[in-house]
Amino acid sequence: MFVFAWHSSIRKTLMNRWTPFLRRLSSSPPCYLRNPSKRLFSSQGTSNRVSLPVKLGLLSVTGGSLALYFLLPDKSRGAPTSTRLPLSPSHFTPTTVLENLDSGGPTKLLRLNLAPELRPTADSLLPIWSVYIKDNDIQVERPYTPLYGLDDEGNMLFWIKKYPKGEVGRWLHSKNPGEQIELRGPIPTWPLQGDNKWDEVVMISGGTGITPFIQLFFSTISKPHLTPNTQFTLLHSSRRPGELPPAELLQPLIDFSSQNPQRLKFELFVDADDGAHPPLAVPKLHIGRIAEKNIKECVVAEQERPSWWQWFSKKRDLDAVQRRKVLFLVCGPEPFVKIVLFDA
Repeated sequence: MFVFAWHSSIRKTLMNRWTPFLRRLSSSPPCYLRNPSKRLFSSQGTSNRVSLPVKLGLLSVTGGSLALYFLLPDKSRGAPTSTRLPLSPSHFTPTTVLENLDSGGPTKLLRLNLAPELRPTADSLLPIWSVYIKDNDIQVERPYTPLYGLDDEGNMLFWIKKYPKGEVGRWLHSKNPGEQIELRGPIPTWPLQGDNKWDEVVMISGGTGITPFIQLFFSTISKPHLTPNTQFTLLHSSRRPGELPPAELLQPLIDFSSQNPQRLKFELFVDADDGAHPPLAVPKLHIGRIAEKNIKECVVAEQERPSWWQWFSKKRDLDAVQRRKVLFLVCGPEPFVKIVLFDA
């Protein structure tokens, strides 16, 4: 039974697509959706961001579980501005632009600084978290994810894409060093730090939807002692090689996954190869969208498939597979999320 209702078309399609696969994976009855109480947010604001009323759902199976989280925007709301109180979701706080650098295509790396007296406590900055940034010209706010969180100097770095119909993105691209930008937060997007209940976390991102996963990488994935029993996979897709994230964001992921393959698997995809060079040398670049086979390979890991001798034993111990708990995190523009949900 369903304990809560998704958007009817999404619910029906997801169950039609995922239930057979999960049944094969766990040899269990159809999945159930549980724990609807938490609302998640997107990593950045754009008019193309998914707006369907999807909430947190846990697909639970006998002996194992699989969860699907969709990082979607919350409803905007008005809030006052304070120049004295620390950063909080209840009011906007001024920050200063340090730099606003081109990072390829219609994207920029925007670095903001928060004054010492306005910085929040560390316990309110557990990953993944985001902030709402306000366009003062038209009084519109959109959520964005600080790539590295808040550093010791009070700096936050954002990867901002300018969309044709994205008012806040265009406004942010126009800002110069020394100008003021107001934001509120931190908004908890999804907590993982210290949580070892997942055997594997599979992150699927498109475009600037990679930003919450970069924050998760620097805060948690790159520190195995925080979640020592969890493996991570990141599948990222951009439209063309030239639109991949900038080198300073990709290089740490590539290096870490190469040196720690049991901790992080990192794969890059582009819809088409237009001949443009990616921002850095990529060990392997998949041409084509993220497909069903790519996602399934993350769930049924090679080391968990029965070895040759198990086929000759009277008892095939597949309990490890049946007990695996896998979490999927999906973030990206609406067309990308629809492809992952309905076509992958």
